[in-house]
Amino acid sequence: MPREKICRRVCFAPSNRRFLPEVAGAGSVTLTLDELEAIRLMDREGGSQAQCAQRMGVSRGTFQRILRSGRRKVAEALTQGLAICLEGGEYELAQTPCGCGRMCRGCRHLTGNTEETDKGE
Repeated sequence: MPREKICRRVCFAPSNRRFLPEVAGAGSVTLTLDELEAIRLMDREGGSQAQCAQRMGVSRGTFQRILRSGRRKVAEALTQGLAICLEGGEYELAQTPCGCGRMCRGCRHLTGNTEETDKGE
């Protein structure tokens, strides 16, 4: 039996969840929020794999797999003219500031859905 996935720490929840090509109808790819966070930390923030993995609370190997998967999906969408949908993943929104310059929201353990699971707490 495989072990459970460890939640990945995400400090950025995008307000735009869907990106469409000019010519619609070719299909879409789903980029999980932990994949987006890995791309953001590595490519936008310019961190090393070790730094990024630490900020997400995962091993370097896991970070590398998340990053590779996310980059592959983005490349596929850009070269094939596919829509990109941002949703799901095994993640939790950061509870404390992580040093990325953004104001992190409270911790909400989300797995595969985009609804807040601890409203009012």
